[in-house]
Formats: sequence, structure tokens, C-alpha cells
Amino acid sequence: MGSLDGKVAMITGASRGIGEAAARLFASEGAKVCLLARSRDEIAQIAGEIGDSALAIPCDVSRYWEVEAAVNACVEAFGGLDVLINNAGVIEPVASLMGSDPDAWGHVIDINLKGVYYGMRAAMPVMVERGGGSILTISSGAAHNALEGWSHYCTSKAGVAMLTKCAHKEGAAQGIRAIGLSPGTVATQMQREIKASGVNPVSQLAWEDHIPADWPAQCLLWMCGAEADEFLGEEISLRDESIRRRIGVIA
Repeated sequence: MGSLDGKVAMITGASRGIGEAAARLFASEGAKVCLLARSRDEIAQIAGEIGDSALAIPCDVSRYWEVEAAVNACVEAFGGLDVLINNAGVIEPVASLMGSDPDAWGHVIDINLKGVYYGMRAAMPVMVERGGGSILTISSGAAHNALEGWSHYCTSKAGVAMLTKCAHKEGAAQGIRAIGLSPGTVATQMQREIKASGVNPVSQLAWEDHIPADWPAQCLLWMCGAEADEFLGEEISLRDESIRRRIGVIA
């Protein structure tokens, strides 16, 4: 039996990277998984590989009605929603604050920050009606440290950290478990985009400096259990070796 038998999880940004790794891992642990992304072909292929326990739902998280419709589709297909992983995020275009395009800057906020709010807004009533659920959000060290060229990303992640605190304050008494995960730098397509920008020290990191996407996925799985309750309303840093040991990715 898996640790998530009988549970239903919805994962945004599930077409690659952390989202894809989490979808595959959660399904292997017995969960029904709904994969959300704009890339319909990619999530359809992943869901097909996972099998009947997976559902691909094309969704642009910057549009509330699409997120709400995705939650409804998830509930209709699998009978409920127990875990929401707010993973969808972008960093392009990397640009100086003075040279940034206002529309492009705002679109990053629409995805990275408003998309997380939309997920919480659509999922929390459903979870509360079922007695509770876990809302897990991908944060970043950029939420707490300004980085050149990343004003949009840093601002969005700072907002996400506060949204997590708000979800905990308002939802904990009704069974909502809201926790953030700051994974550090992960070997995903986003890191290739950062590398190509050549801006700020993160772009200078070697590929081998980044952790594999299955480490954050493993941490997200661990965050669904009571052992992570000490972090409710807060943020877990996967840079912390003690956390890496607790989730079993290092000895």
C-alpha cells in the first residue's frame, strides 16, 4: 500500500521538472493525480504513461476560470481533492527593472503569484468541505533575497510566501495544511533559461550544482504527512541537510 492511497492530488506546471516528478511519485504512492499545464500534449503523454490514476487537464493558471474548472474536473473525475501543489512558475523574461517590459513583467506576476492565489481560492472550499487538505507551494530563496534581473520573480515569490502564511492563518482551524517548499536550484528547464541569461550569480552555477527534480518531489510527498506539521504556515528549505536526511535523499 502506498502512503497516499485514496488521496487525490492536483499539480500545476506538471508537464516537466518538479511537477512531472511529483505527479509520477504521487501516483506510485497510490494517489489519483490531476496534471495541469498549458502544454496539453506533454501532460497527456505523462498521464498516459502513469495510467488510469492520472488525468491531464490543460490549464492556464493565470486565468481563474480555468483553474476553477480544473478543480471541478478533478473532483468530478476522482471524487475530491486532498492535495494541491502550486508548482507552475516562469522566470522569463529576465531583465533589469529599468529595462523591463511592463506587460511581460505583469504576466509573470499573473502566473507565479495570482496563479497560486487562484489555486488556493478554487481548492480551499472543496478541501474544507471534505474536512481539510494540504496546499503545498513552491517558494524560492528569491522570496527573501533580491537578485539582479529577477524583480518580477523575486516579487512574485515573496508574495507566494505571504499567501502561504495567509492560507494557514485562515484555513488551519478547518483542516487546511499550508506549507511552502524552497527547493534551492533544481536541474530543470528554468535553470537552462537562467544560464542563458548570464545575469546574476545563479546563472554562473554549473549544471552539476543543481539538485535533481525528484528531490523536491520526494520532499513534497513527505510534506503531505503529519511529520511536516511543524512547518505549517512556514517554508521548508531543501538546502537544509537535516531536511534532506529526513526525506531520505541523502544518508
